[in-house]
Amino acid sequence: MRLAAAVAGLATLFLASCSTTQGSLNMTEDPYLWLEEVEGERALTWVREQNARSLAVLEGDSRFAQLHADALALANSQDRLPLGGIHTGYYYNFWQDAEHVRGIYRRTRVADFASGSPRWETVFDVDAVATAENANWVFQGMDCLEGTTRCLVALSDGGKDASTYREYDLATRGFVANGFVTPEAKSGVTWLDINTLIVATDWGAGTMTESGYPFVVKRWTRDTPLSSATEVLRGEASDVGVFGGVLQDTDGRRIPIAVRATTFFESTNFRLDGASPQRINLPQKSSIVGLYQGYLIATLQEEWRGHPQGALIAYPLSETGSDNPNVTVLFAPNQRQSVEGVSITRDAILVAGYENVRGRLLRISRTAGAWTTTTIALPENGSVTMAGSSPTESEAFAVFEDFLTPDTLYALDSNATLARPIRSLPAQFDASPYVSEQYEAVSSDGTRIPYFVLRRRDMPFNGENATLLYAYGGFQSSMTPGYSPNVGKLWLDRGGVYVLANIRGGGEFGPAWHQAGLRTQRQIIFDDFYAVERDLVERRITSPDHLGIMGGSNGGLLMGVMLNQHPEMINAAVVQVPLLDMLRYDQLLAGASWVDEYGSPSNPEERAFLETITPYQNLRARDDFPTPFVVTSTKDDRVHPGHARKYVARMIELGMPVLYFENIDGGHSAAANLNEAARRRALEYTYLMQQLMD
Repeated sequence: MRLAAAVAGLATLFLASCSTTQGSLNMTEDPYLWLEEVEGERALTWVREQNARSLAVLEGDSRFAQLHADALALANSQDRLPLGGIHTGYYYNFWQDAEHVRGIYRRTRVADFASGSPRWETVFDVDAVATAENANWVFQGMDCLEGTTRCLVALSDGGKDASTYREYDLATRGFVANGFVTPEAKSGVTWLDINTLIVATDWGAGTMTESGYPFVVKRWTRDTPLSSATEVLRGEASDVGVFGGVLQDTDGRRIPIAVRATTFFESTNFRLDGASPQRINLPQKSSIVGLYQGYLIATLQEEWRGHPQGALIAYPLSETGSDNPNVTVLFAPNQRQSVEGVSITRDAILVAGYENVRGRLLRISRTAGAWTTTTIALPENGSVTMAGSSPTESEAFAVFEDFLTPDTLYALDSNATLARPIRSLPAQFDASPYVSEQYEAVSSDGTRIPYFVLRRRDMPFNGENATLLYAYGGFQSSMTPGYSPNVGKLWLDRGGVYVLANIRGGGEFGPAWHQAGLRTQRQIIFDDFYAVERDLVERRITSPDHLGIMGGSNGGLLMGVMLNQHPEMINAAVVQVPLLDMLRYDQLLAGASWVDEYGSPSNPEERAFLETITPYQNLRARDDFPTPFVVTSTKDDRVHPGHARKYVARMIELGMPVLYFENIDGGHSAAANLNEAARRRALEYTYLMQQLMD
């Protein structure tokens, strides 16, 4: 049974006075700008009315209660790997469960963690601090200065990107009296030494970029007011942002740096350990990974000095200011490979990457003046991610998982040459009835687009299988095989098929795979997704009546475009924390920082293209448009909730059925804590069952 009739019958509106039209919205007029007032009384009244209307449909479903109970059990399960990072002989982990909904930050000795028998001690209790201060704190991380007990704790109000940093002492388990504190802002704060911080924050009028990030870096000395901090480096308001940081070498040497991001993908790096900032010689499209035995390690997102795009390189730290540094290419991926992540230990550089979207782990080291590369043996056909390392420690950890195999934690022993399993999670759903397969679809330009299918072994290929297709397609973010108890328990076990697509815009095959869909070339990303939809139908895995799609953030834009371009292919769409107004996105919150990905609405050529894809303005009433479920968060200070609000208001104006849920606290994940995350998942899967199974 479709939701359209039920949704239309329950609709109660609180809309601005405007004329109703069945055609696309005028590209230069916007009757719903008032919904961009995030905390505006009128806007929040509208939000609460839409929430009430949609929750009646979803939470009133007889399946919701059990889905919610299952989602809560999974969210609060103790059967999770306690992953984190290494610092000064300890392994640190952030942990949430039913008792610690907001979470605790805890630690154990590295040797105990490697033995598989950690003995945890809590060093920071977020729930206790939030209760004591009557605040809605969400933990955003802790940065501890090596060789001391002093740390910087980042806390966010309700999950926003903006945080306050407060000095904390591990020895006393308390905030430092008269210690360092920065006010709430989108900041970058790091230790220079025990009495000095490098701070990039909101220094007042004219110090934040158009994207809402700082562009002035200062050095702040203990026992002085923040306003007295000394400027170190200044960018421009048109930059994405400027941030400070520290690189630590394997011998413990610390090099303060600043990164000036002129666009989302282009940056210039500076050393701050001299009398004045010194530019580090790297191309604009590159990323510094760290230091190893006196060498600067970086990845290239563009060809540079004859060195290939996507390569991992090294050159002597002493040559960072040289016009012609002595560069060594440590690893150069081919067209079906990628470097996904790089970690450094005292003994080696560890490279986690993919070959045809299947993980592998390389070990690169330098001995007697020569570089050597070996492969660390791990299971195949899954994902490999690093789970803790430090450039001053020999120990390191990694995790292997695939769609049907629970995460397994490995200690990398013998100077990170051997992988030893130390803990595997128990299965959180019975995987024996299911199989994972990889297929390829052919896009509009002939490129083969891989995608994974999780299904029952005995599933008939009759076109009647309820199928959920997920993708992201942007910012070089890779979608790789991963064990998801929620997918297994809430979807596969209830008869669904799950599909993960590796469309362009991601990083599955390196920078070129991402850059193929930038700016006015972005239609190819949508063509890739459409090709996967078609392929699923042609293989009779599913049919349009039983095919649903899901994506968040940039993936929410993907959902909005596909709903406009090919609504006939689907019967459900979960549109999570989406970008939907592509003619104003650069004026909302962090949107200006994404111009290098999407193009600029102020550039005539790029605006002309954006006008062809922007989901909000191109909405029009049509009979083959399914009922979407749009999810966002009031506290999201990255993707403005106005995108989702205006889109839904426009749909209602056009008489189109739609469901909407806005979490008042959730941040960019639309879930401020484990319980809220579980509720959101239960709502989403209830909706998918109504649309694709009834």
